[in-house]
Amino acid sequence: MDVPPRLDPALGSPASPCEDVIKNLSLEAIQLCERDGNKSQDSGIAEMEELPVPHNIKISNITCDSFKISWEMDSKSKDRITHYFIDLNKKENKNSNKFKHKDVPTKLVAKAVPLPMTVRGHWFLSPRTEYTVAVQTASKQVDGDYVVSEWSEIIEFCTADYSKVHLTQLLEKAEVIAGRMLKFTVFYRNQHKDYFDYIREQHGSAMQPSVKDNSGSHGSPISGKLEGIFFSCSTEFNTGKPPQDSPYGRYRFEVAAERLFNPNTNLYFGDFYCMYTAYHYVILVLAPVGSAGDEFCKQRLPQLNSKENKFLTCTEEDGALVYHHAQDVILEVIYTDPVPLALGTVAEITGHQLMSLSTANAKKDPSCKRVKIRGGG
Repeated sequence: MDVPPRLDPALGSPASPCEDVIKNLSLEAIQLCERDGNKSQDSGIAEMEELPVPHNIKISNITCDSFKISWEMDSKSKDRITHYFIDLNKKENKNSNKFKHKDVPTKLVAKAVPLPMTVRGHWFLSPRTEYTVAVQTASKQVDGDYVVSEWSEIIEFCTADYSKVHLTQLLEKAEVIAGRMLKFTVFYRNQHKDYFDYIREQHGSAMQPSVKDNSGSHGSPISGKLEGIFFSCSTEFNTGKPPQDSPYGRYRFEVAAERLFNPNTNLYFGDFYCMYTAYHYVILVLAPVGSAGDEFCKQRLPQLNSKENKFLTCTEEDGALVYHHAQDVILEVIYTDPVPLALGTVAEITGHQLMSLSTANAKKDPSCKRVKIRGGG
């Protein structure tokens, strides 16, 4: 819920283009409490069954850091209602000690406003997270105590992925540290020898897209949904060639950059994250124009100008395509279509397999200010 600064300057007010929609909604207090059964156990709150009990709760307009809630209630004593108590808990923690994370409130106390009511708050709502919610009505007395109804039924819902607005915030943060651009000529993909043997034997020597793992930002709309093939393009500063070390295997497929990235390819920004290290990662998506991957990305990701951006560019010089990548971030490039091995070469690298640098299912460091955004980032 939006919090006017005059009510609690310590909490601040979340930046949102929709604040004017819910300007009549104020958060009077945020409390941590235990709730056993249907009756409130809060000290200083009296119980009075005359107040109507909310039922038929409906959740709508769900984003990564907000939702609308409405319910029905009997007209009896309805005019006495001054506040609503909303008990909100992460589903996986509903049976655990609610005081373990003191910065995550479990009860929101809001002034009674017309329904549906918008609940918004990046400090207690995370993207792509399951929650339980229950509601009771309350009437504030002159002495400051409340009389309350019984709790409603408990319902469940899941917050949404990052929107393009949130991803654009990440994009802008990534641009700040991307650094200068270095020239490169090939995309490459490291795997074990067994992987390439399997591709030859089972897939007609064409690497197939697979569903992206859950590495990176928790709210990323591509995690667990977008199908693609991971490639790298980083080069060593002193040689201009791909590094000889890799976290993913001793065999490397190399393909000329123009085979995957050309005027018939769209480029999208997918994510920006770090993993409790000094390294920062940017995920980009290359999708052939009109492909299924292209349609998926158009709806969910910010599109980049292939000729002019801070991360990966394809320009034309003297009739030839020239490619550059950002120096100060590690690029992970997802190509959304199958890639035949015949388009490039497979060879064993001479360096080491650095498993500590693997990003497979790696979780984003939520404490890193460089990658943190409003909306659970």
